[in-house]
This record gives sequence, structure tokens and C-alpha cells, in this order.
Amino acid sequence: MEKYYIVDSSILPESFDRVIKARNLLETKKVHNVSKAVKKVGISRGTYYKYKDMIFLPDEEMNDRKAVISMMLHHQQGILSKVLVDISESNASILTINQNIPIHGIATVVISLDISHLNGTIDDLFDKLRESNSVDNVHLISIE
Repeated sequence: MEKYYIVDSSILPESFDRVIKARNLLETKKVHNVSKAVKKVGISRGTYYKYKDMIFLPDEEMNDRKAVISMMLHHQQGILSKVLVDISESNASILTINQNIPIHGIATVVISLDISHLNGTIDDLFDKLRESNSVDNVHLISIE
């Protein structure tokens, strides 16, 4: 089970901050490829790829927070509806839903959420979703 924490950066390896700086260089188009970004901030490509999807800065304005989650749903009537109700009861707003066709009785679903007014934490939401025997592999893809 994944857990998320907000921690003071002084207790983290310096490479975490450099990963964020490298990602920022790429997002702002100050550099055009990963090799240049990691060279500029002084980390390896391996370090960048290992942590790039795991380290995030909180927004200055926490009023508009978004998350993208994925999960596997058993192909049973009403399962997606129950997931949507659980999300709604957590006070998150659904922005998009992408569901693949079920293969071998399992469908992959990716949902983007506005979590600005989320009741509890994202971990609380994941725990609620995992309570169903028909929902597997709930993962955070990204958060801002």
C-alpha cells in the first residue's frame, strides 16, 4: 500500500530537490531533453527516472489541486458507479474518466480528479476504494 507524506526537505537527500529542478527545466522548456536537464542540475539520468514520478512540490496555491489515479475494476455491473460514489462522498470532483474495455474480466480505469476540497487525505480515498473486492491496484499517477 502506498502512503504519502509532507516532509521538510532538510531531511531528504539533495538529489530529490535536483529531480524537481530537472523536471521544472523540462516543463518550462529551458532545456529540451532529459540528458541536458540532469547534467545542468548534477544528477544521473537513473536518479531522475527513478524519482521523477514520485516527488512533488505542493502548489503555492493549494486551492486548485488535481490528481490522476488508476485502478483495475472487475467487470461487474455497478462497480464503476460505486467507485464514482466513493469519490463523490470524499468531496473530490471527477474531471475525466477513461475506461478500457474489459479483458479477462478486468478493465483499467484512469480518473482525473479535482481534490481541492477532498475530505481527508488521498490515502483515505485509496483505502475507501480498496475496500471493494472488485477494485484492485489503486495507484496515484500524478498530483499537483
